[in-house]
Amino acid sequence: MTRQTISTSAAPAAIGTYSQAVKVGATVYLSGQIPLDPATGELVDGDIAVHIRRVFDNLKAVAQAAGGELADAVKLNIYLTDLSHFPVVNQVMAEYFDEPYPARAALGVAQLPKGAQVEADGVLEIAG
Repeated sequence: MTRQTISTSAAPAAIGTYSQAVKVGATVYLSGQIPLDPATGELVDGDIAVHIRRVFDNLKAVAQAAGGELADAVKLNIYLTDLSHFPVVNQVMAEYFDEPYPARAALGVAQLPKGAQVEADGVLEIAG
């Protein structure tokens, strides 16, 4: 199968040795997104809900660049530096996803790049 690197200026540029996403066949592997503003490369201002929305907006932009949508997500991983924010993740996810929801894991971590409080990555399966 052909491996295609996905890149879009509508999401933050990679800050390391990775691609925003890689598409193999109908499967898209989304790299982790933190709440960076794509225009400035800096963390957005605001509370945790604003940060989570920016993460999902970034994931959505990369999904669209790959020819899909967030609705194509089959698996998400959410990383939080404070698991007390988990209920806010659920509230914000409801703004971006409808049932059936993707499989998901939420993990508490000590640190994230650039001092972010939240990061998410995922896998999409895009119908041909």
